[in-house]
Amino acid sequence: MASTYSTMLPLGTKAPDFKLLDTASDKMASLNDVKGDKGTVVMFICNHCPYVIHVLDEVLAIAGEYQSKGISFVAISSNDVVNYPEDSPEQMKIMAREKAFPFPYLYDETQEVAKAYQAACTPDFYVFDADLKCVYRGRLDASTPRNGQQLTGKDLRNALDAVLLDKTVGEEEQLPSMGCNIKWKS
Repeated sequence: MASTYSTMLPLGTKAPDFKLLDTASDKMASLNDVKGDKGTVVMFICNHCPYVIHVLDEVLAIAGEYQSKGISFVAISSNDVVNYPEDSPEQMKIMAREKAFPFPYLYDETQEVAKAYQAACTPDFYVFDADLKCVYRGRLDASTPRNGQQLTGKDLRNALDAVLLDKTVGEEEQLPSMGCNIKWKS
């Protein structure tokens, strides 16, 4: 399991638009369709990554807590499914159903959306305010599959609380996410 760090999209960047297949509903979803009234979390995940598996239940808990406050969540998988069939849209649909995802799980077949977001790893988290400007990018918290630190979602929760209070998340409080590299097509 090789570790890759997120590239940290510049703060203030407008969320790149997309229109992708929601594997859970079999319908197309755009950024406008999924954006929240107060903020939007865009996360790059996949089915097989041990880092994603490690944090997924906490991500689902955070989504359950913050969606009622006007924050929406959307997950995107951009991995090469030829070499990683466990990340195929069919497998994504199964995972979304088994885990009862309360948000869309989109398939980025061309990998253009991952490139537009400068996504580098799974999981990779981005928080956008009501105007879809990037106010946070980075990790969920300090926990990884092997470091023994408690999974809390602290970093992402702090960013979401700041958005809800109309406060700025300091750049010094934003640390890169670490996970498996996105599996780029050759």
